Amino acid sequence: MTPLPPLGVYVHWPYCARICPYCDFNVFRVRREAEPAALARAILADLEAQAAITGPRALASVFFGGGTPSLMDPAWAAEIVETARRLWTPAGVLEVTLEANPTDAEADRFAAFADAGVNRLSLGLQSLDDEALAFLGRNHDAAAAVRAAEKARAAFPRLSIDMIYARPGQTPAAWAAELETAVALGAEHVSPYQLTIEAGTAFDRAVRRRTFVPPDEELGAALFDTTQSVLEAAGFEAYEVSNHARGEAARSRHNLVYWQGHDYVGAGPGAHGRIVTAEGRVATLAAAKPADYIATVAERGAGFASREVLTAREAAEERILLGLRIAEGVAREEVAALDIPAETIAGLIGLGLLADDPARLRATPAGRLVLDRLTAELAA
Repeated sequence: MTPLPPLGVYVHWPYCARICPYCDFNVFRVRREAEPAALARAILADLEAQAAITGPRALASVFFGGGTPSLMDPAWAAEIVETARRLWTPAGVLEVTLEANPTDAEADRFAAFADAGVNRLSLGLQSLDDEALAFLGRNHDAAAAVRAAEKARAAFPRLSIDMIYARPGQTPAAWAAELETAVALGAEHVSPYQLTIEAGTAFDRAVRRRTFVPPDEELGAALFDTTQSVLEAAGFEAYEVSNHARGEAARSRHNLVYWQGHDYVGAGPGAHGRIVTAEGRVATLAAAKPADYIATVAERGAGFASREVLTAREAAEERILLGLRIAEGVAREEVAALDIPAETIAGLIGLGLLADDPARLRATPAGRLVLDRLTAELAA
């Protein structure tokens, strides 16, 4: 039997000091009482329970996401990392990523997180323009973002920064200048995300009230093209639609676990997981509210609110949805359950949306601009 590839561990820390108006993640205002400590204990117990399900496996990465995991006690992060290392066998140097915001209060704790085992920081700058940061509901200014990036470079071997573009009134020239300033901060990985209006968010309500109008598709495409050209000129490769790295070593190993269709354990409120068992590929989803998650772990061992064995077609649909996001695409044999007509593939190749590759389905640069349409046609 071919050994399974290394799995990833995702830990969701749901607390935030402020809820950003564009965010539709499973987040809650930070709590000062006993709940966060109880949540950390529940995550540790959940990992133990899920290791019994996965059995011995190699471990590629641990990723603390949120929410704002840089608000957690670094001692809890250290215990979670040590537990993951004990339960699964690290495959070489273990990548441990922590998402953080650039407020001074959080940046001053970077050294403690480095001591806890974090070796890659994902820093949510989002913008380097004070007016834009205010619009995005951020609780820091551009100067704090720069200070945080400098502290992060000193504390961690690897630094990734997140940016948001396609903001109202933004021009390609202004975005190019902002990106160039961000690149100068020294990160080896940049994740520029186009602002999307998610249902139920404060921005969704604002758009429906016509408080602001998002950029149209034409401007969005121009800003996307600007992103590619600026980062490519700076030595970054777009190895995924919204992720650019300076060299293969700088790529996010954890995110590649998702995009390459490998297994990952999800722990923490609302965390998703994908685990191959004797039943097949299993999709797990943890209880969403922290109190419910803590209670579920106490009652059942694992924090699952739902657990579903995916059909071959469902697994293939998910595989193509995620696999087309990366430059290498997805092997055709991995999505055989979709039974995609040869004429459909040929037509998309003819339109310049898919590469002419007999072994893999790979989106071209033009295909990446219409990835939702492309995946919908292939999975129809």
